[in-house]
Amino acid sequence: MPGKVIAVMVEAGSTVTRGTPLLVMEAMKMEHTISAPADGVVSEVLYGVGEQVTEGAQLLAFGT
Repeated sequence: MPGKVIAVMVEAGSTVTRGTPLLVMEAMKMEHTISAPADGVVSEVLYGVGEQVTEGAQLLAFGT
């Protein structure tokens, strides 16, 4: 669903494990925490705090 990024907890190069909180979005007046789907390394953060996100947009890129 579309929304706005209100917090980013990682940066490019961050090593994360499955379940690590990555960012928080606000949509429909509710906060939604987006967590890592698997272990890996964040290669790129595609949205920053305050940016509007469209439905289905890729928020981060991962490497191994």
